[in-house]
Amino acid sequence: MTTAPYNVLFLCTGNSARSLIAEAIMNREGMGKFKAYSAGSNPGPAPHPFTLELLEGLNHDTSFARSKSWDEFARPDAPKMDFVFTVCDNAAAEECPYWPGQPMTAHWGVPDPVKVEGTDAARRFAFSDTYRMLRSRISIFVNLPIGSLDQMTLQRNLDDIGQTPATAD
Repeated sequence: MTTAPYNVLFLCTGNSARSLIAEAIMNREGMGKFKAYSAGSNPGPAPHPFTLELLEGLNHDTSFARSKSWDEFARPDAPKMDFVFTVCDNAAAEECPYWPGQPMTAHWGVPDPVKVEGTDAARRFAFSDTYRMLRSRISIFVNLPIGSLDQMTLQRNLDDIGQTPATAD
């Protein structure tokens, strides 16, 4: 592990909702102790409009938000990652690129709000619910005593966070 800030990469397939939401939350909740990034294995053309609407409505800076490939973070000039978390089942099952420095990894899958059908109100609720679930997990993570945990204990904690029920508050 390195000294703060720890670099954290959130991965998903499209990098249009969940991973971007996680990036925004981590950069706020991490309070300088963490620097978050996000990427996708098959990124879409742009962030989903409801992602940006939600984040802006919660006073997050969205100037960072763009859909990008995880290849950007596997290049030699990319920031060295300390943690890599998958937030969707597709990305967790895919072959990931090599991450220099052997970051700690875990799967924190949450349902994809982009796939929700129905009224705009129902779809917006799905995005809000995704935010709530990710914020809960990230809050647990940023409050871990990372510097005082051995690697096995830290990995067990990371895995346990990913098992936090998606429907829990």
